[in-house]
Amino acid sequence: MGAEKARSAEAFALERVAAAAREVQAASTSLKTHFAEEGGRQPSTLELARFAAAMQELKDARGALDLLIVGGTDRRSGAV
Repeated sequence: MGAEKARSAEAFALERVAAAAREVQAASTSLKTHFAEEGGRQPSTLELARFAAAMQELKDARGALDLLIVGGTDRRSGAV
C-alpha cells in the first residue's frame, strides 16, 4: 500500500472513530435525561439499543484503527 493510500485509510479510520464517538455521546445524552429527573421514566428499548449499537460501532472502529496502526508500524519496521 502506498503512503498516500495508507494516509487515506488512516484518515477514514479516524473519521469512523470520531463519528462513532459522537453517536455514543448523543445516545448517552439521550439516556441521561431519563435519570436526571426525579422519578423519570425508563429509557425505551430503542434508546437502549441505539446506545448499545453506538458502543459496538465505536469498539469496532477503534479495533480497525488499531489494526491499521499496528499493521503500518510492522511494515515500517520490517517486522513480520
